Amino acid sequence: MLPIRDRLPTRTVPFVTYIIIAVNVLSFLWQGALVEAGYTDVVSDFGFVPYLFQNDPVAQAPTILASMFMHGSTMHLFGNMLFLYIFGDNVEDAVGHGRYLAFYLLGGIAAALAQMAVDPLSTVPMVGASGAIAAVLAAYLALYPRAPITVLNPIFWLWFTFGLFLDLPAWVVVLEWFAANLLSGFGALASARHGTGGVAFFAHIGGFLAGLVLIGLFMIGRTKQKADRWSGWRPPPRNPPSPGRFGGWGGRYYG
Repeated sequence: MLPIRDRLPTRTVPFVTYIIIAVNVLSFLWQGALVEAGYTDVVSDFGFVPYLFQNDPVAQAPTILASMFMHGSTMHLFGNMLFLYIFGDNVEDAVGHGRYLAFYLLGGIAAALAQMAVDPLSTVPMVGASGAIAAVLAAYLALYPRAPITVLNPIFWLWFTFGLFLDLPAWVVVLEWFAANLLSGFGALASARHGTGGVAFFAHIGGFLAGLVLIGLFMIGRTKQKADRWSGWRPPPRNPPSPGRFGGWGGRYYG
């Protein structure tokens, strides 16, 4: 289920979200430049490897942060940044800029540790922002469960009734994402143990659960914004309300 936008404005410029997106894009370009220059071990050297971390956690600790800003393909980067762009600005607006950065990084760290807990002997490097973004999705779910999210209509025959796009409540979109990752995670365990790589689904799950726990702490002393509520199974309005002053449309492991 591919989200396209939300309609929840922000009260401040979500510059931390924009900076994180920029750093991810620049990091991906840097990866490509290194590979073009003949440095083919960039993912192995900077990705998070559970087995290496357990043997030398001090030396390997920087790879947790480095891996959060690396991606394995253009589509991997695009998908992650799309989700961050849609959901991140409102979470940043709710918790505040400094807290949001800390929340994002803690979510990514929890994601890496969750993947290591599930497959501690893995020597496959993990890269990707998905674990941290999973924490952001969990925060959005907790804060704005009924906010309408416009998604690409996943059922072809409903295109003739509702059109190409459909409005769904945030809880449906986010929980569908979580359920898909949970089911896929169990199926990925066998391939992971054989070192063939794939998607680090348990990093996604770990980041999501961490986000659910952390958001309550990060909202202490803060007030969340009032949000429009989903109003039924229907296509999005042709001329949706303005998103507001700062609103927006809104072998390796890929996390």
